[in-house]
Amino acid sequence: HLSNMVWAYANVGVSHSNLFKEAGDTIIAIENFDEFWPQAQSNIVWSYATLNEKNPGLFKKFADHIVGLDSLERFKSQEISNIVWAYANAGESHPKLFKKVANHIVTLDNLDRFDPQAISNTLWSYAKAGEPHSKLFQTLADHIIAQDNLNRFDPQNLSNTLWSYAKAEEQHSKLFQTLADNIVMHDSLERFKSQNLSNIVWAYANAGESHPKLFNKVADHIVTLDDMNRF
Repeated sequence: HLSNMVWAYANVGVSHSNLFKEAGDTIIAIENFDEFWPQAQSNIVWSYATLNEKNPGLFKKFADHIVGLDSLERFKSQEISNIVWAYANAGESHPKLFKKVANHIVTLDNLDRFDPQAISNTLWSYAKAGEPHSKLFQTLADHIIAQDNLNRFDPQNLSNTLWSYAKAEEQHSKLFQTLADNIVMHDSLERFKSQNLSNIVWAYANAGESHPKLFNKVADHIVTLDDMNRF
């Protein structure tokens, strides 16, 4: 009930600090966190982060609980990505949590349960939080490259993924080459927002990855826009 309530407010973008404070205090006072199934844990921290409702005690208690679990097998990919996203977005540091999640992901037999959004959100979270884990970045890059259809990655997924590798200073030339080739193959870049495009070219420049066809494609698109005020 607590999970559904705070999620509802976050989902419609309505903040109510007193409500979130009371809910947070109630949650922290619960002794047995096993009562919160993975989706509830994910929804709660996601909700607080989405509405920028500060509650360090709540974030710490959930993180400590997750770190203390024997495994994360019960957590779905979206729940995992939402949790690390919440901590990164809220600016709540908890290295042991990030390490636990990353170690879980890299030991999975396959990553087919992780859709493009879960992958890009996870990568963004580690880069944003400044939590290093080269094995995680390597594993996810290899998985992305092996995809039969990269068109499943929408402009936001592509932008966040490339930005994350550049921000975290994780080198993976084959990933950058593969994603650039995929973007160049698009008939147009109309679906890409200005932030998507600027983040993409920033990522290649910051990572020292040259791809003239990509840069020319982006430039040709920009100069044909009727309104440059989008940038």
